[in-house]
Amino acid sequence: MNRKMGIDYGSVRIGIAISDPLGITARGIETINWNGEDMDWAISRIVELCKNHSVDTVVIGLPRRTDGKESISEQKAKILSERVNDEAAKASISLKIILRDERYTTVLAHRIMRETGMKQAKKRSVVDQIAAEIILQDFLDHSSSLNRI
Repeated sequence: MNRKMGIDYGSVRIGIAISDPLGITARGIETINWNGEDMDWAISRIVELCKNHSVDTVVIGLPRRTDGKESISEQKAKILSERVNDEAAKASISLKIILRDERYTTVLAHRIMRETGMKQAKKRSVVDQIAAEIILQDFLDHSSSLNRI
């Protein structure tokens, strides 16, 4: 069975989460550290992870502003989605790209880390993975509830 991938886009780090083969649970697998300019490298890594983990669906969080207006980060996340789709197609990988509102996922990720007692030094390296897990798990839960109707 194919897996689903969740992406928490950021201008410095991109959190990556992946589902189990049955599409029930999400877990963080990697944080891509990048300079915010070399998107080619980040996209290549994402496509490589899609190939290595048999991913057929990528859920990318859209960092919307709280007032609902489109932000620069949201525009960049949309560009990332288009570029991932193009690069995957070049590598003969068929992906379904889904964009989801991800407001407050980083806040939730910080709360989870605080409540679980995670050390401050480790937070920076995993906060984006946890945010990606939240984005993906929300998608998986929503998809599962639609399938039961």
